[in-house]
Amino acid sequence: MKKEIERPLGQDTRSGGRPRGFRFSRGMVGAAVAGLAIVTAAGAIALRPRPFHRAPETVVSTPEAAPAQAAVTRSAGDRVPSGQAASSPTGPHIIHVNPDSAEPNGTIVVRDPSTLGQNARMAHLPDRALIEQSEMGPLPIRSIDGRRPVDVYARPWSGTRGARVAIVIGGLGLSQTGTQYAIRKLPETVTLAFAPQGNSLDRWMRDARQSGHELLMQVPLEPYDYPNVNPGRNTLTVEASPAENLRSLHWALSRITNYVGIMNYMGARFVADESAMEPVMKDLARRGLLYLDDGTSARSVAPQLALKDNVPFADGSLTIDTSHDRGEIMKKLDQLEATARAKGFAIGTGSAFQVTVDAVADWIGEAVKRGIEIVPVTAVMSDPERG
Repeated sequence: MKKEIERPLGQDTRSGGRPRGFRFSRGMVGAAVAGLAIVTAAGAIALRPRPFHRAPETVVSTPEAAPAQAAVTRSAGDRVPSGQAASSPTGPHIIHVNPDSAEPNGTIVVRDPSTLGQNARMAHLPDRALIEQSEMGPLPIRSIDGRRPVDVYARPWSGTRGARVAIVIGGLGLSQTGTQYAIRKLPETVTLAFAPQGNSLDRWMRDARQSGHELLMQVPLEPYDYPNVNPGRNTLTVEASPAENLRSLHWALSRITNYVGIMNYMGARFVADESAMEPVMKDLARRGLLYLDDGTSARSVAPQLALKDNVPFADGSLTIDTSHDRGEIMKKLDQLEATARAKGFAIGTGSAFQVTVDAVADWIGEAVKRGIEIVPVTAVMSDPERG
């Protein structure tokens, strides 16, 4: 018998001398075939130009192009163009509906809300989109995209609830030293009103706006006992035709820019006559301006017409300087505070006398400590277009 070490490799003498080699079982062959099939299928899928499952379809909605608009040239008698929209490529957008009673369908405008108000650093410069050129000079007008001077030139305020007092000091421009003193002395939260008969109005407007004040334009209206009591040049009167009164109104409006609206100067007879007031209010609505009634006439039809004609409106609570005594002015200011605490807000009007300016400045410093917020007149107006 041969020793184990002498056996040829791969032979097993126990099986009759037949060589013993590596054998493939059926199971191993099947597994190899299956693996090859999987690899082949995976390669085919990877190289296939389209997957077996269809990708979901993407639906893109393209808005219809707006119909071409004819070019519009605006003059003092034209209506505001409608149906034109402005939009910003980025940022939130809102839809603003201008409920013009003469256009049943209204005007739909899409715009970025951040473009509504004027940048405070540019407050002394007029927004060109809000100017209509006329033979008298620049007149305020709604912009093509629907923005109004009452919105763009408004001074911001906190927007919080609480007792609010708006103080309007008029007569700016009549006295150079008095105007400068009022602009420098009064807090920026006080609204300033310019007299159209004043001098260097554009200069004072820029100074007032750079100081942060919201502005109004005073318009002379016919009082009782006119012309013995005369508000000044280009007074609007009851006997004048609507065209004549609008011409006088536009003269006053053209004196400066960057104001939110107008207030009456005198005018007890005029504001009580609906036929005289109606054309004025309609023109203010078309231009997007506020009307402040100083509250001196109980017969004024301005509140009703403002609501009817969609004019932003504010109603004065009292005149603070019917007496030029500092103590009396302080009492009137305290009455304003009491009204504001009871009603939520109050509006006081006065003139740019030094005693009035000093009293208002001192009173505001104390009223703020008592929790009274001094606001621009636009913060307490009613606006039919906003509801």
